[in-house]
Amino acid sequence: MKDGTSKSQRHTRHTDPDNPECEVRTILDRIGDKWSLLVICLLADGTRRFSELRREIDGISQRMLTLTLRQHEREGLVTRTVFPVVPPRVDYDLTELGSTLLDTIQALVAWAGKHGNEIIAARAAYDARAAADTRSASSSH
Repeated sequence: MKDGTSKSQRHTRHTDPDNPECEVRTILDRIGDKWSLLVICLLADGTRRFSELRREIDGISQRMLTLTLRQHEREGLVTRTVFPVVPPRVDYDLTELGSTLLDTIQALVAWAGKHGNEIIAARAAYDARAAADTRSASSSH
């Protein structure tokens, strides 16, 4: 087992940390990536067009949004509806399965909102310690 990997039963019961093909790990990696949570949260409010999603997710490229949506469609979390109009119109919705993620994601977002200032303070304290350690190490040479 790799350093830093928990050996507790709750972490290893359904996942093999040394097997990258493990479904639990694959699913968690996919759902918990940088863009997926944002896409799912936006779709929680209802149908969105591709262009709306792109506009509302700051920093996402067209390619990354396309890949994220395709993966979620493949996993059964999102439906894609193409309308035969010019210009093309494509709508995205959460499926029933995708909707089951909302409570979990909303709890995570609420936690982040509640503890955001603590996280910012912890980062600043860590950065200050790291900078002091760096200065201390370079002055002792």
